[in-house]
Amino acid sequence: MSYIFATTLALPFDAAVTKTIEALQKEGFGVLTEIDVKETLKKKIDVDFRPYRILGACNPTMAYRALQSEPDIGAMLPCNVVVQEASDGVRVSAIDPVASMQAVTNPDLGEIAGEVRDALRRVIQTLSARD
Repeated sequence: MSYIFATTLALPFDAAVTKTIEALQKEGFGVLTEIDVKETLKKKIDVDFRPYRILGACNPTMAYRALQSEPDIGAMLPCNVVVQEASDGVRVSAIDPVASMQAVTNPDLGEIAGEVRDALRRVIQTLSARD
């Protein structure tokens, strides 16, 4: 089982980040965190790295349901979506929450993870269709 859904876009990096955030919003996700890995690595250890952004995406309704079902599941939130420069364009990948939560034995949580997976899969499909 793969742990991500991914697509490659023929867009400039910043445009791909913007399109990804817009696609997430259409599925009810907000971006709680945005980590610029390239900038962080340069600042912290003075290395050059390709453009690479980690978006911490959260659908508040689904997150609330997950927290109600499994109080410690916050350790696995938010859902990460990565936008990174690749040799053939800009690669966008989203975590598959069903794969990442396999160790949690809670059927209610499994149902919610399936809903989040479906929404994130639609985000990636939407991005693929736009390109």
